[in-house]
Amino acid sequence: MPPVSEREARKVAEEARQQDWDKPSFAKELFLGRFRLDLVHPHPEADAEEIRRGEDFLAVLREFLTTRVDPAVIERDARIPDEVIKGLAEIGALGMKVDTEYGGLGLSQLYYNKALVLVGSVNAALGALLSAHQSIGVPQPVKLFGTDDQKREFLPRCVREVSAFLLTEPDVGSDPARLATAAVPTEDGDAYILDGVKLWTTNGVVAGLLVVMARVPKAEGRRGGITAFVVDADSPGITVENRNAFMGLRGIENGVTRFHRVRVPAANRIGAEGAGLKIALTTLNTGRLSLPAMCVGAAKWSLKVAREWAGEREQWGRPIAAHEAVAGKIAYIAANAFALEAVLELTARMADEDRRDIRIEAALAKLYSSEVGWLVSDELVQIRGGRGYETAASLRARGERGVPAEQMLRDMRINRIFEGSTEIMHLLIAREAVDAHLAVAGDIIDPDADLKAKGKAAADAGVFYAKWLPKLVAGKGQVPTSYREFAPVGAPSLAAHLRFVERTSRRLARSTFYGMARWQGAMERKQGFLGRIVDIGAELFAMSAVCVRADMLRRRDAEQGLAAYELADLFCRQAQVRVDELFGRLWTNTDTLDVRAVEGVLAGRYLWLEAGVLDVSTEGPWIADATPGPSKVENVHRPVG
Repeated sequence: MPPVSEREARKVAEEARQQDWDKPSFAKELFLGRFRLDLVHPHPEADAEEIRRGEDFLAVLREFLTTRVDPAVIERDARIPDEVIKGLAEIGALGMKVDTEYGGLGLSQLYYNKALVLVGSVNAALGALLSAHQSIGVPQPVKLFGTDDQKREFLPRCVREVSAFLLTEPDVGSDPARLATAAVPTEDGDAYILDGVKLWTTNGVVAGLLVVMARVPKAEGRRGGITAFVVDADSPGITVENRNAFMGLRGIENGVTRFHRVRVPAANRIGAEGAGLKIALTTLNTGRLSLPAMCVGAAKWSLKVAREWAGEREQWGRPIAAHEAVAGKIAYIAANAFALEAVLELTARMADEDRRDIRIEAALAKLYSSEVGWLVSDELVQIRGGRGYETAASLRARGERGVPAEQMLRDMRINRIFEGSTEIMHLLIAREAVDAHLAVAGDIIDPDADLKAKGKAAADAGVFYAKWLPKLVAGKGQVPTSYREFAPVGAPSLAAHLRFVERTSRRLARSTFYGMARWQGAMERKQGFLGRIVDIGAELFAMSAVCVRADMLRRRDAEQGLAAYELADLFCRQAQVRVDELFGRLWTNTDTLDVRAVEGVLAGRYLWLEAGVLDVSTEGPWIADATPGPSKVENVHRPVG
């Protein structure tokens, strides 16, 4: 397709995002300097029937994972055995989020996430198969946007068969405006003809059903645009041309899928023409929570391994945990395992209640968990030392316990890229965080707005900021007795941490306003500044979730609650150090110098620095002689179900 300008790309993205805020949002208020603790406290609770059904399934899943899954085989063969996938279908794991009327388990988001935590602690590729199928595959968009006929036809199949989501293309990353796969309506209007190539199709190698995003051409009486379709994977004209191999997730069923004149019934279109991106983004509002679940599983597993290793390993006559350098790493893992679970469970319960707009919360959970999960895994490898770097198979071969720490690190790395890279998540969250500002003052910096629109925007902005700005310098967070219910006798007080969140949210809002006033229309290019703004908000959200969860646990069980308060206090103190550092880097950084240096790199100014090395991807006789690895699959589709 022809080149797409930056302005056109932004327009496509803007039209796809949800425009209205029909429900309150804790995170949106936080970025505006308004700490609405009442939106998350008391912690939302699950009802008794939801708990019973969820716990019953977790027991079945735990039995299946311990008796019928060998994670070492998945890692060794770089493939999930067919009998494992079929077994997951038999116990209902493929239908966790499918309503019972269609044959599924109808689990809540909370228990779906708990299941993924359990699966992820066994094998991340297995977790990726389940989450890609149910979080972004066919079940979720059909459940949210499908017709009754589509639900009756496809949801029962999703309980038995794996599905996949196909959006990315070889030349299209996070810029959907350049989507090239075409869906051309037939003359009789009964079908669409799909042509194109999709890259990194997770589950695409084994899926029975696909959700495909394709561009319908505009025509008279036809809106056209990016549209969502359910496509049967066995349709003539579909070929899987390669099974991709990666640094981690060795068992992931991810490939390159080509469509050549594939006929798709018009009845398989989800929603209206041109609604595909909006459907995808809405699906991701809760779908993104699957990645934090995987990170929670990794963090809890890392804590277990670190505790066991620190209890048996000695250096210089003392247990390694007695050395402050190692103790700091274990404390970081413990505090953040608690924090990641707090963020996940709070966001999941908010999704189940459906009384809040959680688009920012879910995005923050994904961003924060993927970054922290990677750091936690890295710290575990460091604690284990050489045994952390050695593979589990090698450890077992010489008689030691096969702890796959290095595998966990490799598996976790993709989460910073999956379903929106960290850099894209920063921009997405920043856009939502400044939505209130753009709603009143957007036309002031819009190059396409006329003078009348700019004048009205200036007047509206004057009214908005006259009311908003004074509230950013005062509030109940300044009162020492605030949040006294978070300061029970005999436990560390969390009240000071909540006062910090409230005061800091106002500081964050002021900083955002100063940035907008300083850079105005150029603000969108200040990605370093925006990223730090979002990271501060993520830390404040995590601190809030931690305090609220600790208080919930205290009310359930005094002894466990005391331990939870200790972890919450530790995490909040660690987070405050990070927040202070991020604020300092808002205005004191090397962002401008970085951009200038990159211009020099691209202009060839530093070519001399690259001398003295070989590029093994393009040089040497081994390139032509290299044989394809086990991931190579020429025109093969391996359906399971």
